Amino acid sequence: MSAASPALSVDTLTTEIRSRGTWYQAVRAVSFQVHARETVALVGESGCGKSLTALSIMGLLPLGVGRIAGGAIALDGEAVSGRSDAQMEKIRGNRIGMVFQEPMTSLNPVLSVGFQIAEPLIYHRGLSRRAAEARAIELMHLVRIPSAAERVGAYPHQFSGGMRQRVMIALALACAPKVLIADEPTTALDVTIQAQVLALIAGLQKSADLAVLLITHNLGVVASVADRVLVMYGGDVVESAAVRDLFARPTHPYTSALLAAMPRADRSSAVIAPIPGQVPTLADMPAGCRFQSRCPLREERCAQRPSLTAIDAAGTHQVRCWVRGGASS
Repeated sequence: MSAASPALSVDTLTTEIRSRGTWYQAVRAVSFQVHARETVALVGESGCGKSLTALSIMGLLPLGVGRIAGGAIALDGEAVSGRSDAQMEKIRGNRIGMVFQEPMTSLNPVLSVGFQIAEPLIYHRGLSRRAAEARAIELMHLVRIPSAAERVGAYPHQFSGGMRQRVMIALALACAPKVLIADEPTTALDVTIQAQVLALIAGLQKSADLAVLLITHNLGVVASVADRVLVMYGGDVVESAAVRDLFARPTHPYTSALLAAMPRADRSSAVIAPIPGQVPTLADMPAGCRFQSRCPLREERCAQRPSLTAIDAAGTHQVRCWVRGGASS
């Protein structure tokens, strides 16, 4: 890891969502950094704030429904939070790219994939349509889409799910950004295609010095590709650690529950323990520790929010828990 400024820095990011006239904190003071050639994973159940964190970074919060209420976001040490939509349009797809969850709904069904890959090159790099489409073919080769020159004029519905995901990756990397956000890049893909997509991202990461923020609920994917992991629940980071430390010493009750609920080849399905209940809605989110309503270790002090506290000498393994983390108020 380079000692230079991180490619992406998020400092105490707080994002609010409006529901029925009331603003609720959906992401609470989240902080992390991602360096070149590093993969940081955000994990947790649906509704825990992972994708909302990514949309906040990209400046894509829905107008009037979502807003950044606090914190700072920086790319290569340069602050980008608080910029206007026009300014963010110059950054998105240029300095930071994003692979969205569902390529079939993220790609325009009435435009060819080549047209869509070429579009950011025309907008950000000033290339002509012909030059941009030639570069689109090169990018399709780069992400290993066979017969790229023949398929550049094809439409999204003419590609398989795995190939559409490759198109999305080509689109996100068209302008050679330094940061790539991959939001559930393997969702709905079979395990063979999942492995191919992950290997593709890893290879491109090394060749282009990419910093990758991976958003997923699949802990198997995390174990295979991530360097560091942030476990999110109810908009809070409840545990943060190097990937090996997290799997060797899961400390927060939610992290332990996620691992216990994960199917594994080395144990019987009978030992899989589902997490009781579900993530509360923002309107029903408890004060203090947001996991308390589902936590088997709940105590009275959990009604107060614990801090994210280091549990190792290096300070790299942090836990937000009164019982297991030694948190202070």
